[in-house]
Amino acid sequence: METAFSSSQCSYEEYKETADWLLAHTEQRPKVAIICGSGLGGLADLMADKTAFTYKDIPRFPTSTVPGHAGQLVFGRLQGRECVCMQGRFHFYEGYNIHTVTYPVRVFFLLGVETLIVTNAAGGLNGSYNLGDIMLIKDHINMPGFAGQNPLCGHNDDRFGVRFPCMSDAYDRELRALAKQTAKEQCCDGFLQEGVYCMLAGPSFETIAECRALQMLGADAVGMSTVPEVVVARHCGLRVLGLSLITNNVVTDYDSVEKANHEEVLRTAQHRTQDLQRLVSHLIAKI
Repeated sequence: METAFSSSQCSYEEYKETADWLLAHTEQRPKVAIICGSGLGGLADLMADKTAFTYKDIPRFPTSTVPGHAGQLVFGRLQGRECVCMQGRFHFYEGYNIHTVTYPVRVFFLLGVETLIVTNAAGGLNGSYNLGDIMLIKDHINMPGFAGQNPLCGHNDDRFGVRFPCMSDAYDRELRALAKQTAKEQCCDGFLQEGVYCMLAGPSFETIAECRALQMLGADAVGMSTVPEVVVARHCGLRVLGLSLITNNVVTDYDSVEKANHEEVLRTAQHRTQDLQRLVSHLIAKI
């Protein structure tokens, strides 16, 4: 039976075609995948023994259109550990359907990846957060999911996961503990936070009323990505670690003259990117 979702869903064979092409073009067999958020793609530059593929050259792979997202898949070694890194992710607000946004995650699963690290640039809703803080994501609020935009809607293929996956343990507790330990060792614990990430669809930044509502819901940071990839990763049984770089403080005062803008996001990301890269690369060595 054809549904509203069936025309936009990809088949197992399509994901496998992409994975098989990548396996044939690189000898790397990574167990860790990293999705880099706005301005955070420099992590791939730290890799040794690199093999990079532009998204447009990979069969069936989408392409990224957002400034600060390079648009290539990089295989290599971080701290001696084989990884694959997405320099640039796909966003719902670019006009992609929710299945396309999450396409790479199932490809990672078929490559043999077991752990997914997701990073993003986010607005700080928690009044105690400062610009440049790194927030460990302990949970999320999936606003597009509330509105029916869940990447698991439609036919369920049991080869990926169960029909009704649990999300109460979406962000791995052991990986979060490891991240805190690593942050302390790398002298990053002074600006490390832990909180709840809320995803909105974007691309417009939040209104003052929306920010106040999200604070009442218990969100500490807000962004326009990450959650769909996490949902699909957990469906596939991947362990997930999420990190938000707080690149701007949201506006919650009607008398404020401040305005959220993408340039500020990229500037803050540039300022803190080396710390985040150091944290992630040393963490990977311990996974």
